[in-house]
Amino acid sequence: MGDVAVRTAAIIGGGVIGGGWAARFLLNGWDVRVFDPDPEAEAKLAPVLAQARRALPSLTDVALPDEGALSFHSDLAEAVADAGWIQESVPERLDIKHRTLAAVQAACPKDAIIGSSTSGFKPSELQEGAARPGQIMVFHPFNPVYLMPLVEVVPSPATDPAIIARAKATLSALGMFPLHVRKEIDAHIADRFLEAVWREALWLVKDGVATTEEIDEAIRMGFGIRWAQMGLFDTYRTAGGEAGMRHFMAQFGPALQWPWTKLMDVPAFTDELVELIAGQSDAQSGHMSIAQMLTARDDNLVGMMRSLKANDWGAGAVLNTHEAGLRAGTVLGARAEDLEDVSAPILTVRRAVPLDWTDYNGHMNEARYLQAFGDATDRFMALIGCDAGYIATGGSYFTAETHIRHLDEVHAGTVIEVRTQVLAGAGKKLHLFHEMRDGARVLATGEHFLLHVSLETRRPSEPAPEILAALERIAAAHAGLPVPEGAGRAVGQRP
Repeated sequence: MGDVAVRTAAIIGGGVIGGGWAARFLLNGWDVRVFDPDPEAEAKLAPVLAQARRALPSLTDVALPDEGALSFHSDLAEAVADAGWIQESVPERLDIKHRTLAAVQAACPKDAIIGSSTSGFKPSELQEGAARPGQIMVFHPFNPVYLMPLVEVVPSPATDPAIIARAKATLSALGMFPLHVRKEIDAHIADRFLEAVWREALWLVKDGVATTEEIDEAIRMGFGIRWAQMGLFDTYRTAGGEAGMRHFMAQFGPALQWPWTKLMDVPAFTDELVELIAGQSDAQSGHMSIAQMLTARDDNLVGMMRSLKANDWGAGAVLNTHEAGLRAGTVLGARAEDLEDVSAPILTVRRAVPLDWTDYNGHMNEARYLQAFGDATDRFMALIGCDAGYIATGGSYFTAETHIRHLDEVHAGTVIEVRTQVLAGAGKKLHLFHEMRDGARVLATGEHFLLHVSLETRRPSEPAPEILAALERIAAAHAGLPVPEGAGRAVGQRP
């Protein structure tokens, strides 16, 4: 296979995790083959794909690739033939996994990547009796797989290092964060933390200290938010003040000797305990359907991760890296000198409308039209060389006047494209006309007039010669284009 360009994934097992993997690959442009003996597999996967199509495109400010082809197979050998990535997500029984992996290796390419989604088994256990042990490893994701970036990459000493490197590169290209687990260990890394918290939570409920709702509130109202952006050790480091982790450890380390938790013990799963927890859980969230809870979950995750993205922090930094990869090699990542033909309006924005851009009517709200056109202007500025590096030298374009026409409705998930025409570009002046479309449908237009300004004097100034040259080249090429319909209009002006 050689590289990550082979874009066919076989998903073995179409349950919650397998379905999430299918969505992650499919929405990133991979062809996906699903093998699941359940005759209802296709119907069960449909709502997962619907959730993913609604949520995943909202994470990035560049549209994802066109979806790959999705197919369902009753024959495992047919599903894995010529697949570059094979992800096993069958039930957590070692005998079932051994049979499945043996059948996979009998039919798949010898250099395909084979991963298991297991949360409990070590890769060496999965490799027992395998024809090619070095081809198999663990890729343990987190639900929902199509949104959560973390995937634990767990090799064994027998795993081929070249496969590890290719796997991590592929996962990164899917917008995920591959966490390379240094040593095999039961439950890997993240689930060991979750198990500890789960055990303690069971005792707190059993002993009547807290209800399921109160425990969830303690997490989501407190340390859960901190952990989402800073993790455990950085959180404690900040708790130590300027003296950092050493002070924190000196101050709170002795508490580790206190009998605060019951981590070495777990209450028996009696019928009474199960009913107690289930009853409290029903009282906590039984007023919502699972579909409503999943929608709320995805909306909240998108909002948090987009906020982290704005600060290039944690999971948001992973998104920014993924987005940069989506831009690379396209006009959205090019400089003017990279474009041989600039005679037509230039694509400056191509993105899905995110969930948080809509208002109470379900439409994109008016502020977001301005944001989209502002992003188009920023992209055009970067195209001619007025990027962050140039601005740091003391010059930039400031918007002096804007006019927007709202021509049609736009909803969340719509892939919008903005193309930009230069109406005038010489000296200190830059006059742009943006047209926003959904395919053939014109959604809005935006007209921006800008002046180049010295950031030192805060007054209009001449741009650098290389920027002026790039701008004038495009302006000259656009001079022969028809004046766009709506250019020069004022509010209330009659046709």
